[in-house]
Amino acid sequence: MGSTVSTQVQKRKALSTEKKVLCDLNQSCGCDFPSSDYRPPDRKAWMAGLGPEKLHVNKIVWPGTHDSATNKIGIPFVSRPFAQCQSLSIYRQLVLGTRVLDIRVQEDRKVCHGILVTYSVDVVIRDIKKFLSETEKEIVILEIRTEFGHPDPLDFDKYLVDQLGEFLIHQDDHVFGKTIEELLPRRIICIWKPRKSPHLKAGDPLWSAGYLKDNWIDTDLPSTKFDSNIKHLCDQPPVSSRKYFYRVENTVTPKADNPVLCVKPVTGRIHEYARLFISQCFAKGCADRLQVLSTDFIDEDFVDACVGLTHARIEGKA
Repeated sequence: MGSTVSTQVQKRKALSTEKKVLCDLNQSCGCDFPSSDYRPPDRKAWMAGLGPEKLHVNKIVWPGTHDSATNKIGIPFVSRPFAQCQSLSIYRQLVLGTRVLDIRVQEDRKVCHGILVTYSVDVVIRDIKKFLSETEKEIVILEIRTEFGHPDPLDFDKYLVDQLGEFLIHQDDHVFGKTIEELLPRRIICIWKPRKSPHLKAGDPLWSAGYLKDNWIDTDLPSTKFDSNIKHLCDQPPVSSRKYFYRVENTVTPKADNPVLCVKPVTGRIHEYARLFISQCFAKGCADRLQVLSTDFIDEDFVDACVGLTHARIEGKA
């Protein structure tokens, strides 16, 4: 009993120290970066607003959501707080400016997060189609993976192609150097990550798992995650020469050996530091590597930060 209490005391001290590290860094260094004051006039159509003819895929800083389809997961006030990472529907996230979606499915094609389940993936597809019908020049990266511990849904690749075929941008390394205008009228880069990898090749309508990479650090300590994100980003080649998307997740996650297990208060420890992260990328010399930035509980300011840096890149300011 005594050792358990001592361990918890040490963990609380570590958390307090790490929160102070980020707070002090924010106060001393600030969170300014090129075009950090830019605000898109219409977040629903921010790509169109920046000019699709000059917006190259590899210059975009893509705002993404982590565990995107968890707004209605589990039982309200009972299990939902332990697995909900977004409060908005997929459609509302896209309208807000999200352009990378992280969807996990189980064998019956229902979206899940661990052992908790929510609506069918059909709801996700319907929301994406609704958004695409209301916009003309927005591109979405849709990552769908089989959740850990589950078998792949039967014929799921065929399902995705049947549902999204007319919108799918086919797997092609040349896409990274193209503008949004050159990809239209196709609108979705769909990356399918099954447990048993299919044989996908250049020209296929779906993209292989290796086209969206990250270095996930499973921690609830904000400064540890922040520093790890910087370190791994520095290890990547610049976006100008990269033939895959690299994601940084501005999130921390609850740990079973800590008393706070609800997602929102835990991820809130790092949530406000997205702009600080971007500014530190410039300070550390790795801003030219930043590409996909994801978060829990996405908000307008997070989207604006990503769009602002994208604006700076196409204007030659970053």
